[in-house]
Amino acid sequence: MNETVIALLRPKPDLTRLTREPTEAQAAAVEAPAGVGTIGSYVTEVVLPFAGTWTTPSRAAVYADIVLTAPEDGIPLLFIEVDNCHESPQKIAAKFHGYQRFFQRTVKDTDGHQRPMWRTRWWTPDHEPGDERPHPPVLLVFNRIGKRNPDLVMRKVAELTTSIWQGRAHRGGHHTYDGCIPIVATGLNLLREHGPDGPAFHRIGRPGFQSLKDAIGNPRGDAAVARARAAEAHADAQRTAEREARRPVCADCGAAFTNARWHESRLTGWGKDDYPHLCEACKHQAVTAKEREHEQQWTAAAAAEQARALEEAHWQADEEAEADRKARRFPFPFRS
Repeated sequence: MNETVIALLRPKPDLTRLTREPTEAQAAAVEAPAGVGTIGSYVTEVVLPFAGTWTTPSRAAVYADIVLTAPEDGIPLLFIEVDNCHESPQKIAAKFHGYQRFFQRTVKDTDGHQRPMWRTRWWTPDHEPGDERPHPPVLLVFNRIGKRNPDLVMRKVAELTTSIWQGRAHRGGHHTYDGCIPIVATGLNLLREHGPDGPAFHRIGRPGFQSLKDAIGNPRGDAAVARARAAEAHADAQRTAEREARRPVCADCGAAFTNARWHESRLTGWGKDDYPHLCEACKHQAVTAKEREHEQQWTAAAAAEQARALEEAHWQADEEAEADRKARRFPFPFRS
């Protein structure tokens, strides 16, 4: 396990100790590809209890040889198994099935919600509550010490764990891996030669070799999602453009209607808009002008009514004055 950690970590040599070495050796030390994480990113012999608790697991619990958490390097969580080519394919496959049982186990979290047990200890940005995503990946590193051929072992392991790692194919050539475990394999010598960023990792179900991040990830799936999002964004932009082309403008000032004004202008029946061709500001001006006109008309009508009443009062006063004048001239009725 130590060799695997060193091969992944790839600690930089102390250049002060290489001053007497050839220039080529010093240049190689400087230009060597970086590794993943720090020494604190690696934990060994981690229990994965699919029964029992973290502190008191069942006797059937599996133990991860190494757990790597290096989110700063794009690998938030990776389980690592090391085989010295002594284990049978059946035993390795059985351990992967133990991983699956552990990943599928749910427990009540501190907030009272049911969550996968592994998520109560580790968190990754790709695994939010409710998401259907792949389980955390597992890397199998072969150290060719024993007599078993790692190529033959991996072929048999792939057959025995098909239900665990096999994704669902989609049009366009990509796969989705909801509820699957990405299983990746490499050789220790290959890992030492290329490092985590080199083509040293074979993902079961895929051809060829990839970098570690590509192997545990889903580049084709990510590209398909990006294309779908771009297509949806384009469709949204096209729908927006078509909607904007239909957006009315004010007949007075030429300003485009707001969404609220556009909706208001299309009302029918009760609440129908009297100024559907005007924007909010021009409508306010028109309503204000109409109210002012009505007020002026009301004021003029009131003034006319007041003048008529005054004229009538004057006329009635004149009649009363004339009757009074006649009464004084003829105090008694004429008698024949």
